[in-house]
Amino acid sequence: MKKHSVIGSIAVIIFLATSLFAVDVKTDYDRTASFAQYKTYSWDEVQVQDKLWVDRIKNAVDAALTAKGWKEVPSGGDVTVMATTITRNEQTLTTYYDRFGGRRFGGFGEATTTADVYTVGTLVVDLVDSQTKKFIWHGSSSDTVSNKSDKNIQSLNKGVQKMFEHFPPEPKKG
Repeated sequence: MKKHSVIGSIAVIIFLATSLFAVDVKTDYDRTASFAQYKTYSWDEVQVQDKLWVDRIKNAVDAALTAKGWKEVPSGGDVTVMATTITRNEQTLTTYYDRFGGRRFGGFGEATTTADVYTVGTLVVDLVDSQTKKFIWHGSSSDTVSNKSDKNIQSLNKGVQKMFEHFPPEPKKG
């Protein structure tokens, strides 16, 4: 039983460790928007629980948009940028059987189930056409939250970079 418990624990640790590197990014955009017309942006609101993250989020998004040739202006940009963060708890259940357990031996033995709870943080970034007030682009990046701030900052930067990897969207060909 001890051997199975150790192997199971190692499997859970590997799963959680690989999930730290698996940033889940999703994007969507208005198919009628002409992104070629947008050159500048201004920040609106960044909604976060921890105010230290406001500048971190802005810096990551600024770097991504600047790399795409966009320029931040204090107000009146072609596009308004908004961001918010959301956290939620996730749980994984792992069941371990001793060597006599399971269906193969008719259910003799013991099964132990452990629950591992971890926190997932999501950053949502929305771009809005400042003139029409229409949402033109939406991106989200989710990852496991660490208890180490430096790891969370690295995850933020990686997620934002991946979020804007194919930005601006290519115009549809006729």
